[in-house]
Amino acid sequence: MRKRAAVLCGAAAVMAGTLTAVPADASPSQPPQTARAAQLSWKKCGTDDYPTLQCASLKVPLDHARPRGRQITLALSRVPHTSATYQGPLLVNPGGPGGSGLSLAGFVASALPKAVASQYDVIGFDPRGVGRSTPALDCRPGHFDPVRPDSLPLTASVERANVRRAKAFAAACGTKYASVLPYLDTPDTARDMDVIRQALGVRRLNYFGYSYGTYLGAVYAKLYPQRVRRLVLDSIVDPTGVWYEDNLAQDRAFDDRHRALMAWIAQHDATYHLGTDPARIESRWYAMRTALAKKPAGGTVGASELEDTFLPGGYYNGYWPYLAEAFAAYANDGRTEPLVEAYRSFAAVDASGDNGYSVYSAVQCRDAAWPRTWSRWRADNWAVYGKAPFMTWNNAWYNAPCAFWPTSSLRPVDVTNRKLPPALLFQATNDAATPYEGGALVHRMLRGSSLVVEQGGGNHGITLSGNACLDDHLARYLADGTVPRGSGGADAVCAALPDPQPLSTAAAASGTARGSTLHRLLGFRG
Repeated sequence: MRKRAAVLCGAAAVMAGTLTAVPADASPSQPPQTARAAQLSWKKCGTDDYPTLQCASLKVPLDHARPRGRQITLALSRVPHTSATYQGPLLVNPGGPGGSGLSLAGFVASALPKAVASQYDVIGFDPRGVGRSTPALDCRPGHFDPVRPDSLPLTASVERANVRRAKAFAAACGTKYASVLPYLDTPDTARDMDVIRQALGVRRLNYFGYSYGTYLGAVYAKLYPQRVRRLVLDSIVDPTGVWYEDNLAQDRAFDDRHRALMAWIAQHDATYHLGTDPARIESRWYAMRTALAKKPAGGTVGASELEDTFLPGGYYNGYWPYLAEAFAAYANDGRTEPLVEAYRSFAAVDASGDNGYSVYSAVQCRDAAWPRTWSRWRADNWAVYGKAPFMTWNNAWYNAPCAFWPTSSLRPVDVTNRKLPPALLFQATNDAATPYEGGALVHRMLRGSSLVVEQGGGNHGITLSGNACLDDHLARYLADGTVPRGSGGADAVCAALPDPQPLSTAAAASGTARGSTLHRLLGFRG
């Protein structure tokens, strides 16, 4: 579900050019070498935000074990280096799975210090199935159109309605993309990355991934350790829990972040007039949810849509002032318009979101085994809901197509790696989407890596988002490979940025532009 926070910043469109690749022979039993260096045909596709962007496209095998078989196309973007010192391509990924990386290349190139960015070709790409790559998936257009059934299955009829939706989505994907789904997974996307490397004509890649992009980068490094020059992972997936257990862990962490929002609202009672007791404010939020389940706001925002609207607050606290205003307008005055506007800005799913969710489902359902008996899902999610009610069932239904997915699953990749140059990892202690334990674990799994911790931070995606301490570590690593070395679990610790101020205060306008731009590009559920 690639939602866009239009209230904070506008979107940038990217048009693709062309590139032709010639596949080469490969052995199915080894990581395939599937393309020779191609003639890259980069074309201008700059936007107002990123005027130097260039675009191209690259053909890769659908099945890397059959490099001369059916080909699919990846859309690429590039901000070319301008310095006499050239350190090669820096491939970037925003997560998902299902996130488009075309505009992320422009953002990273503009957000890094100029002296560092100018030494790299910053390369973005739409992974297989995504965006401007072809074929681009859209299994069931309008799957998230409002008003959906209540996510909370308090009655058998509500549970059946949600199960029917999940089955319908899985069946639609199987019908429309039967020949493609067996090849939509993280290892195949990693193999695509190596075709990109070959097409760029370099021996080794530099890589910078957020969220799911950290798992993708770790899998690439496992398949091709000799091809990794520098590796940056920000907001790190626990690779031992993909993907069922990771989602249950998310539920507990998102509940903590939702309560952090309630506490923040309590601190600003003079603005929102919802009270000074976080527990009572939380009770008012759940009362709003109950009311919307009976009578959706504007005929659009029911209980499930309300959860979708507040979910982004668990990813990025820059959204808190907008969410608090909508909550207060409804709870205090019965006004629905701000809530509907917040839904449209943060949660409404367009065609791009339909595509992102289709790829998200295809990759996660294929990457690892999911429980195939609904009774297991029911028991596990009710157990988690008892302690973490905010997003547990909403998240369960979001992933429920995997219980009925039409393809077989892979085994998760063991990303343990002792063959890499020093990697640089970033993790916030209170991240909800990828809880801290995942970052600490990957730090141990990647020998020689360094972990930079944002102490007290709760955002997801923390570099290039306004924290100068974090960004200094990133810039030094990309400049010359310098990594911090410390004792204990973290090699360096940075203090978190202050929480935002209400929109009515002058301080609210300062220091948020870059963070909001990044989090629009990363999206949610990623």
